[in-house]
Amino acid sequence: MKLSIIGVGLIGGSIALKLKEKKIVDFVCGIDNSQDNLNEALALNIIDEKADLEDGIKNSDVIIIAIPVDATRKILPKVLDLMSDSQTVMDVGSTKAGIVESVKNHARRSRFVAFHPMWGTENNGPKSAIAESFSGKAGVICNREESAQDAIKMVETIVESLDMHTIFMNAEAHDLHTAYISHISHITSYALANTVLEKEKEEDTIFQLASSGFSSTVRLAKSHPEMWVPIFKQNKENVLDVLNEHISQLKKFKSALEKENFEYLGELIENANKIRGILDK
Repeated sequence: MKLSIIGVGLIGGSIALKLKEKKIVDFVCGIDNSQDNLNEALALNIIDEKADLEDGIKNSDVIIIAIPVDATRKILPKVLDLMSDSQTVMDVGSTKAGIVESVKNHARRSRFVAFHPMWGTENNGPKSAIAESFSGKAGVICNREESAQDAIKMVETIVESLDMHTIFMNAEAHDLHTAYISHISHITSYALANTVLEKEKEEDTIFQLASSGFSSTVRLAKSHPEMWVPIFKQNKENVLDVLNEHISQLKKFKSALEKENFEYLGELIENANKIRGILDK
């Protein structure tokens, strides 16, 4: 099978490596605005050839769009225009409703499968790609009833080859739940990093005293704005909803400390501990 990856960075590169390792694909074509990314992906054997959009699509069985979600919305209709009815295109974006909406009336809508692998890191570029990244993680397919059965089957094969388990849901539900478990985590991490940078002016002190807890909490703050601003923009209403609740929870901790109500502070922490039972299942 021949695969074209639009965006040969962390996610696209990791998928290509794994599918090559599993021998699901025998040729990978890279499409990217960055020649540096393409050259690096070639050197790392992530892709076998670089091409422009038209040639890359023409010579592939499957196309994976792995670029920021705002760019995906723009390019997806063009990709479908260039495809035949025997090809499949999938995206890997962290928001789904806007992307699905962008092609709802397209003549080849059924050749598109909306997909989100629930994995990512704060790193970017082909050098960050890891073949085993997706093992054991969830792969979400959205609005499957709008996609052709053979296209869904193709994507299910890819998800299985990535060693992921498949979850089906509609795009709106996906965006709601990812706001709760992913998008708010990034905002919290950015805010915490900005708080420390504002209050602690001695960089050496941050470096010397940073514990593993602090480092893990602010790890996501190293994620690039080019990726995350479009996600927050496209999922604004859901993110605002969960952000308002998060602010409300912070105010409870603040009030408990101000009033020296340490019994209530303990109750807040004890209630938060319930998350352990969910995550440790």
